Amino acid sequence: MPWKNQGGGPWGPGPKGPWGSGPQPVGPRPPDLEDLLRRGQDRLQQILPGGHFGSVGVVLIVIGALAIWLLSGFYRVQSEELGAVLRFGKYVREEQPGLRYHLPYPIETVLLPKAQRVNSISIGITPGGGDDGARRGRAARDVPEESLMLTGDENIVDVDFTVLWRVKPKGTADYLFNIQNPEGTVKAVAESAMREAIGRSDIQPILTGARTTTEQNVQELMQKTLDNYGAGIQIAQVQMQKVDPPAEVIESFRDVQAARADLERKQNEAQSYANSVVPGARGQASKIVQAAEGYKEQAVAEARGQSARFLKVYDEYKKAPDVTRERIYLETMERLLGGSDKLIYDGGASQQGVVPLLPLGDLAPRRQPPAGSPSSASAAPSTLQNGGSR
Repeated sequence: MPWKNQGGGPWGPGPKGPWGSGPQPVGPRPPDLEDLLRRGQDRLQQILPGGHFGSVGVVLIVIGALAIWLLSGFYRVQSEELGAVLRFGKYVREEQPGLRYHLPYPIETVLLPKAQRVNSISIGITPGGGDDGARRGRAARDVPEESLMLTGDENIVDVDFTVLWRVKPKGTADYLFNIQNPEGTVKAVAESAMREAIGRSDIQPILTGARTTTEQNVQELMQKTLDNYGAGIQIAQVQMQKVDPPAEVIESFRDVQAARADLERKQNEAQSYANSVVPGARGQASKIVQAAEGYKEQAVAEARGQSARFLKVYDEYKKAPDVTRERIYLETMERLLGGSDKLIYDGGASQQGVVPLLPLGDLAPRRQPPAGSPSSASAAPSTLQNGGSR
């Protein structure tokens, strides 16, 4: 037995040496490993049947360990997650949300990416610390190295936009194993696609009415690039938040925009005036043309009627010239003398050679024949003949 382990010696009891006491431990002493093992064996022997560590105890321990190992295969997939089960490191299947089971480790393991959540990435602007930063009042910060882009007509434009993306259905394996940094990949592809779309267009359409077209072009280009990577990512939407010229020239661009707005307003007013005047003029012209057409048809109809009447009169004239001549004379005199005062001259030597006609027939009330009837046409000639016979 060494001298340091002896209970006593020339220097007294305890672990002492010729130079005094040995090194003393600082703080609480560590537990004795042998003592712990001995106590564990004693308790196990008390639990086991017969009070000794036999074959039955070994079997029970193995069964308990096996049960615990099998129960370790249960796991839960949350609502935003999808379970990717790996068998010896190889992808074998995809599990939907809920309580699931896989063969315990190390046979099978599971990865739980948030594959059903719509993620958002901002390019050209850094949010103020996420939700916590927004609650604390932190303002967003511009990132010019991401947002400043060159247009097709060699102008610089400041574009801030947001990309919404998620994992493709049945694309969990590609998402997990084909790309190392999904968010960084999506951000790099988004910035590259936006620069390409901006570089193909002039600055004026981008600042005015081409936002929707640009967003669609960027989304299609991003999806095509990510599909070539086999990333298993689906681009849900591209939203352009701000599209402005650089801050140094933004006032000049605003003046140009105001001038263009005034030009469009004047053009719209002129077009509105033309739309109100031209239809009125066309309507007036159509009215005049229709009136002329009506007058033409009326004149032609009257001329044809007069011609037909003359031909009929001529036919009657050929049958009885004297009677027809007399009839024409009487009708002419009726038209001439129908509305004038009538005087009768008897041709005698009396002092009153000219006397007025007294229309006795007009004094008696009688029903006037309708205009144009044969009785009204023959009334005046008979009166004239009677008066002439006086």
